[in-house]
Parts: sequence; C-alpha cells; structure tokens
Amino acid sequence: MSTEVFIIDGARTPFLKARNVPGPFSASDLAVAAGRTLLLRQPFAADQLDEVILGCASPSADEVNIGRVAALRMGCGDKVPAWTVMRNCASGMQALDSALVNIRGGRSQLVLAGGVDALSRAPLLLSDAMVRTLAAWNAAKSPAARFAVLRSFRLSQLAPVIGILKGLTDPVVGQLMGQTAETLAWKFGITREQMDEFAMNSHLRAHAADEAGHFSAERSALIGRDGKVYVQDDGIRADSSMAGLAKLKPFFDRRYGRVTAGNSSQITDGACWLLLASAEAVERFGLQPLGRLVDCEWAALAPEVMGLGPVHASVPLLQRHGLGVSDVDAWELNEAFAAQVLGCLRAFADDDYCREHFGLDAAFGAPDPARLNIDGGAIALGHPVGASGARIVLHLLHVLRRRQLRRGVATICIGGGQGGAMLVEAMQ
Repeated sequence: MSTEVFIIDGARTPFLKARNVPGPFSASDLAVAAGRTLLLRQPFAADQLDEVILGCASPSADEVNIGRVAALRMGCGDKVPAWTVMRNCASGMQALDSALVNIRGGRSQLVLAGGVDALSRAPLLLSDAMVRTLAAWNAAKSPAARFAVLRSFRLSQLAPVIGILKGLTDPVVGQLMGQTAETLAWKFGITREQMDEFAMNSHLRAHAADEAGHFSAERSALIGRDGKVYVQDDGIRADSSMAGLAKLKPFFDRRYGRVTAGNSSQITDGACWLLLASAEAVERFGLQPLGRLVDCEWAALAPEVMGLGPVHASVPLLQRHGLGVSDVDAWELNEAFAAQVLGCLRAFADDDYCREHFGLDAAFGAPDPARLNIDGGAIALGHPVGASGARIVLHLLHVLRRRQLRRGVATICIGGGQGGAMLVEAMQ
C-alpha cells in the first residue's frame, strides 16, 4: 500500500448499441482506436510501456488473447508483454487491479490497462445435435452411410444457439442475469415504477452530461471502414419518459416480472483504456496524473443475488481505510439493471442485511443519490461487459476533478456472484 499508483489519462470509444446485426467494429478495432488516441497524446512512445492488460468477456475466436492483438496493432512492438483477463462484468476493472498489483510489486512502472467487448458480434452457435450430424456426415465412407445421416437429419437441428444468451446465463443456478435482478426486486420490494423512474433519470442525466460536454474528455471518435464517423454514445434517449417505459413488457419473467429492456442496461460495443504509472514513471516522463488508484476489493456471494456484489465489495474496502459512506464524494455504481442498483441501495441501508453479512451493529449506510451516477450510467450508455469496469473508474475521476472533489468509489456487480470496488482520489 506504500507505493503510489497514479492514473495518468484515459480514453474510451463511443458506446454503440447492438442492433441485432454485427456492429461495424470488432473488439480489437475498438480497443485499438481508443488506445491509439490515448497513446498519441503521451510524451513517450508506445514501446516504452512495461505491459498491456486488457479485460474482455467475449473475445472472438481469432482474438483469444485480444490484449496481445491490440498491443501489436497499437504499435507497442514485439517486446511489450500483453495479456487478457476475464472476470465477466468486471474484466476491465480486473485489468486495472492487475496493473495496480504489478506496479506496487515493482514488476512494472508504466501500464496500459482497460477493457473491451463487441457484444453485437457474439456468435451464433450450432446445436450439439447439428454438430453430431456433421461429424457423422464427415465420418461416412459410403453413399449408403451418407444417406442414413440425411435420413436422421431434422430441420430443428439448424436452430442456432445464441451465444450472448448463453454468456448471460449463470450455469450454476440456470438463471439469466435479468432473472437475478427480478430476485432482488422481490427481495427488497422494488416496484416497476421505481425501476422505470431510475432508468428514465439515467437517460436524462446522461443526455444532460453529453450536451454539457462532460463525456468529451474521455470519449474519442471512431471511423468505420466506409468512412462513417461515430462520435456519440448512441443508446442515450433524450426523450425517455415514464409513459414510454411503462409500455414495455417484462422480458425475463413475462407473467409476474418487473424487469424490462427499458430498465436494464443495453447490449453494447465499446472499449476503454487507462494509463497507470508509478511515481518513478511520473517523474521520468513528466506526467500529469488525473488521480491515484488507492485500493481495490473483490467479494463473492450467491450467484442468484449477484447484483448485490457492489455492497459486498464496497463495505470492506471502505472499512479497511477507516471510511464511512459520507466520506465518499462521488460514486459510480454500474447500472446492470435498475432493480440491481436500487437493491444495492436498500442493502447498504438495511440493518439486518449489514448485521448478517458484515457483522455490523447497524446499517453501513447508502450513498447519497445526489452523489451516485450523476451523469447517468449503463442503462443509458450501455454495458459492453469487458469495458464497463474501466469506464466507471475513468468517468469517476473526471467527475471528481470537474466538481473539485477528492475521493470516489467505482463499483460493479459480476455475473456468477461477485462484486468489485475501487477507491480513487483525484488530483486537482
């Protein structure tokens, strides 16, 4: 903890909403675009980095170690090690934590770390039945044998397995992430109207922030192969309203549910990088840090209530530093679902929950809504799974600096039943 780790700068792409077809950019395209923008404004060459760490939850088959692919394409050279991490929704945050650990351990001085996902390009898979049919066809040695394979073939075998639905389903409890949000809504008595109001405010806050230029310092444009320029986060709805959200039907529990596409995060493509450095690297290159990455905490809980992971990570993180909820000037709590964020706020403020899970005499206390996601969140901006953990850290630092505040917490829930939280301090 004695070695300071500084966040020097960061950049992200616009977050582009998936629209039922492959998006215009691969995951490595997104990572390279944001990374080049960030590196070009630094006073050192890309090959002077000590390592590159990239979080990605769904790399394509030809970019499995996408961190190395991106590093080479960004011009980091053959000699800069690069690797990929995966912790579901917190993959980007895990990349930052890995950089933090390596800098504190003296193994690196200057690290590019972040996250990416192009969820619009999640694959459609063949069913097991279809794979067996193809294998039998390939093994058949005679016309009669192939005819027998054809006779056993059924058109139903051609039905694709939707990769993103597989990825968003917990294999232990067999629930989609949205179903776990329904569990939290039931557990804490969160109404549909409360969810929709939270979602509406996310869009309205994000739109106001965008109009005021609050994303411009972190966001860099994308240029498609056809010359089209992408500048804005295209999922923000300036016209979001309670009446409009009320028209949407529950998606995960169609009969009794409250979670809709409108009060859930959007499936999105995007990338985000941060540049981390030791005090030695700051002095060597004359860098001007945005802030310090103070500490990180990981927690685990039951998969069916994975959305409460931010509570389980944030409470021990702040306790370790002798801080209470009022000592945090700004919070970024990733908006996987409105029910999930509201559930976290209820758990933070619940005496029984904090007594049972953290051994406290009373509730830890919930963040002030005026300090939470003040520029909206993933419901409006989208949730490119691998990138979100990095985005909320970068945006939190910009919020702190803009408002001349000092301390912030970025926290995220993680599919599979985990939570991550980072404590940062801004440098004015």
